[in-house]
Amino acid sequence: MTTPTSNPTEASNTGQHQQAPATKSAGDESLAPQETRIMGRFSYLLAWFGGCVSIGTFTMGSSVVGTLNLLQATVAIAIGCFVIGIALSLNGAAGYKYGIPFMVQARSAFGFSGSRIPGLVRALPAIVWFGFQSWIGAGALNMVSETLFGYDNLVAFFIGFQLLQLALSYFGFQGIKWLENFGSGFILLSLVYMFYSTVQRYGDVLSTNLFTMEGSWGVPFWGATMLFLGIYSTMILNVSDYGRELKKGTGPGLLTTIYAMSILPCTLFMGLIGYMVSEATGVADPIKVFANAVDNTPLLMTTLLFIAFAQVTTNVLNNVVPPTYVLMDVFKLSFRKSVTIVCLLPFATFPWELVKDESAAGLQLFVQTYSAFLGPIFAVMVVDYFLIRRRTLNLEQLYDENGPYRGFNPAALIATVIGIAAALSFSQISWYASLIPAGLVYLLLMRHWAPCQRFSN
Repeated sequence: MTTPTSNPTEASNTGQHQQAPATKSAGDESLAPQETRIMGRFSYLLAWFGGCVSIGTFTMGSSVVGTLNLLQATVAIAIGCFVIGIALSLNGAAGYKYGIPFMVQARSAFGFSGSRIPGLVRALPAIVWFGFQSWIGAGALNMVSETLFGYDNLVAFFIGFQLLQLALSYFGFQGIKWLENFGSGFILLSLVYMFYSTVQRYGDVLSTNLFTMEGSWGVPFWGATMLFLGIYSTMILNVSDYGRELKKGTGPGLLTTIYAMSILPCTLFMGLIGYMVSEATGVADPIKVFANAVDNTPLLMTTLLFIAFAQVTTNVLNNVVPPTYVLMDVFKLSFRKSVTIVCLLPFATFPWELVKDESAAGLQLFVQTYSAFLGPIFAVMVVDYFLIRRRTLNLEQLYDENGPYRGFNPAALIATVIGIAAALSFSQISWYASLIPAGLVYLLLMRHWAPCQRFSN
């Protein structure tokens, strides 16, 4: 079976048997090409803004204490966000143009069966972060309850928090749109206040330690850019899941700007807050940090509610949708059945262990490790879409399980393995290190090695 061809005429008439309906109601999600797009540019920007308030960013900020000074940490976060914006725009181009999700897009490079491999690789960190951030959110609600009512039961709040996120997730992207749009203002004001409180509380210690420390502009600095980038390397992979909801008419330059500018404020505030507070106190648990940083009870309650709310906006967008689509593709389950399973899986991640102070270094290693697997997949998909397919896909073939994309594409698997090996050889900058080897090998194999131009069953 030869490499599937991309025919513009065929592409324009694709999806005849799997077209999405003309209207889209809450929870009406499928893997079919998205015909009804519900987000304009501003709504899309707010969705990314609200979905990027990751407490994991706080932990990554804590992990670079002692390696970078305050200026270096700030620049590292900014560079990471700029790279994220470019990567999101590149890998999201196919989903935005054709309205297809990540699991369908991946079939072009990996094959129908092979696409399950990047899907499962993407789903694993989503589940881990889902559990971690849900425990943080439940802890914030538990502290509110303990302070105001004297009731302390973190396990109960964790279960209740998961049920709340399950209910919200049932609404699909319609629910995500309104949740993120309405919550963005509260998130921004809360972040500004938390940053101000941190500086006010620990200003003297910070000026002594952070501004005078020499730090490093070498490999540790670039490793730090990758840490903040690595948190979003999962979203870089499945950005088409979101891009297919954006109404058409936005060019790649503007789209890159939307991605970068929606991610930068939250990442900058959370990363620097985590960095500064950990330097001043040695504490990495954000709940403990803000309990100490805020003296005023009403303001503390507001801050804790923000932390809980931010976990919901981030989880529903970033950590529920991707594994849900994987389950829908692999096991042919409905959207709501898949969502239910995804919301139960975080119980198996033992998130209470991940929030411990000594776990910050472990989370850093976790980000570096999964970035080593996600980077090569990203490189293969981008090379496939832009250089092999010339930005033209045949959707009829991508949805035909017995068609030319059936089975696995050996070229994609070989290139991914080589990229992973390169990444693990340079663990501090694993995502960066994987890109050129994986992309170049895939391009060479697809163009010059005939056996690898075939998909195998």
